[in-house]
Amino acid sequence: MAAKKDNDMITIYIMGNKHEVPNDLTIMKAMEYAGYRFIRGCGCRGGFCGACGTVYRTADDYKLKNALACQAMVEDGMYLTQIPFYPANKAIYDLEKLEPNAQELLNQYPELFRCVGCNACTKICPQEIDVMDYIAHAERGDIAKAADISFDCIMCGLCASRCPGELVQYNIGILCRRLYGKHIAPKAEHLTERVEEILEGKFDSELDVFMKLDERKMEKIYDKRDIEA
Repeated sequence: MAAKKDNDMITIYIMGNKHEVPNDLTIMKAMEYAGYRFIRGCGCRGGFCGACGTVYRTADDYKLKNALACQAMVEDGMYLTQIPFYPANKAIYDLEKLEPNAQELLNQYPELFRCVGCNACTKICPQEIDVMDYIAHAERGDIAKAADISFDCIMCGLCASRCPGELVQYNIGILCRRLYGKHIAPKAEHLTERVEEILEGKFDSELDVFMKLDERKMEKIYDKRDIEA
């Protein structure tokens, strides 16, 4: 077979319509090439915000696949469909009234213990987070560990889209992080002091001077700022 060359045209199908696009584009760029204008379902365009969850099939493969449209490359014969977000159950709770333990997680997300350990959630994660691992820690009530492992979650929903146990891993993860921040993490005393200083107007004069600078001078000051180790 001849090697595939950059800019060779291939055929893809978007919402049932046939389009010819260059073979070296991401799904998102291919859709724009085909004339689609994104007014939702896109954000950073660099694989980090999680807004562009996509469902697709490839030629001669029965499997339904998922990816971020800004990361996945188009393939010849690909069938694409877009949904505005992954619909999933989301618990409504008052964080002030919750306790940081496994029973509280179970109360909010009863499906938590339906995890079958298949690891499909970890395999699909575009951030390469060990999703199944933080779910296991959540089941054991280790809120701090679950919060730590899930910290880089971008809430794209791909994990839930692949879960046979019907868990909503990313919502469970953010609940763990909220519980950790509210009830477990040490309080930052210096932050409380700094807020009080701001409210007292300690930095008003500096801010007034800074706001009158042009953008270039602001950039120079920013580049020379002290950065904590």
